[in-house]
Amino acid sequence: MTQLHANQLSGQLAAGLAPVYFIHGNETLLVNECADAVRAAAREQGYSEREVFSVEPGFDWQRLAAASDSLSLFAERRLLELRLPTGKPGKEGAKALAEYVARPPEDTLLLIVSAKLEPAARRSKWAKGLDAAGVSVPVWPVETAQLPAWIEQRMRARGMQPERDALQLIAERVEGNLLAAAQEIEKLYLLNGPGPLPVETVTELVTDSARYDIFGLVDAALAGEALHVQRMLAGLRAEAVEPVLVLWALNREIRMLASMARELQGGKSLAGVMGAWRVWDKRKPLISGVLARIRGRQWWALLQHCARLDRVIKGRAPGSAWDELLQLALRLAGTAPLRNSA
Repeated sequence: MTQLHANQLSGQLAAGLAPVYFIHGNETLLVNECADAVRAAAREQGYSEREVFSVEPGFDWQRLAAASDSLSLFAERRLLELRLPTGKPGKEGAKALAEYVARPPEDTLLLIVSAKLEPAARRSKWAKGLDAAGVSVPVWPVETAQLPAWIEQRMRARGMQPERDALQLIAERVEGNLLAAAQEIEKLYLLNGPGPLPVETVTELVTDSARYDIFGLVDAALAGEALHVQRMLAGLRAEAVEPVLVLWALNREIRMLASMARELQGGKSLAGVMGAWRVWDKRKPLISGVLARIRGRQWWALLQHCARLDRVIKGRAPGSAWDELLQLALRLAGTAPLRNSA
C-alpha cells in the first residue's frame, strides 16, 4: 500500500487501519512509539484480542499460519504481533510471510516490529510483499542537526515553550541519544510543567554534575548493592533532587520488569523476552539477576509500593518520601526493608 515516515503514521491510523503494519529500525524509542500507536488504534477499532510471537532461533513459523487460519475465541477482531529482533526471518519465515500477505485473514491486523533491515533484506520479496500489503514504517535515526527541532516538537506537544538556546543545550547534553532526550523532556515537564522554558532552567535541571545520578541508583538496586543504594539516595537527597524524579525512574524500571516476569511465567525464554524488550547487552546481567531474585507476586507488591509512594509525595498519604524511596529501592535490591531508614 504505502511507505510512511514515523511522523506520518498517526495521520494514516486516523484515516483507517491497514491489514498489515511493518515497523523496522534500530531507533528503539521511535520503533516502540510507532508500535504503541498501532496497538492503541487497533484497540479503539475493536481489536480486543492480541497474540504475540517472538521470533527466536527454532521459532515455528507454522504458529503464524495456524493463528491466521483459526477463528477468534474471544473477539471478532484481533491483533497478531510478530517481533523480529534480527530483521531476518530466514527462508521459512520469508515463505510464511509471503503466504500470509497473499491471503490476509479478515478482521485480523498483523503488526511486525523488526530491527533495522539490511539493504539485501529491503530488496527481498518478503519485505516488498509486506510493503505492498499494508503500511511500512522505516524508522531512521534523527540526525544531529535535526535533534533540536525533534526535541522542540515533543516539548510543544506537552505545552512546553522552550527557548532556542534551551533546545540546543538539551541536544548537546543527550549527544544524539533519543531515549535520553525523551527522559530529559519528561524530567523538565515534571519539574517545570507546561509554559515558558528558559535556558537558565534547563541549565539548572539538566546539566548537573551530581556524583549520584538517578539511573545509577536504579542499576545499583538491580545489582543488589544495598549499601550503594543507601549512599546514592543520601547523595541525591543532599543535592535536593526531587523525590518525584527518583520514583519515576524506579517505577518505570519496575513496571518493565514486572511485564517481563509475566512473559517468563507464560513460558517464554529469558533471551527471547530480553530481545523483545530491547535490553542492551551491558544491562542483560542486571536484568537476568533481578528477574531470578524477584518472582511472582513480589512484583505486584513493588508496584503497590510505587503507588503508595506517589500518594506520599503528593501529600495524599502520611510518611516521608525519602524514607519510602529507600524502602522501595532496598526491596528492589533484594534486601529486607529497614525499620528506621533515617
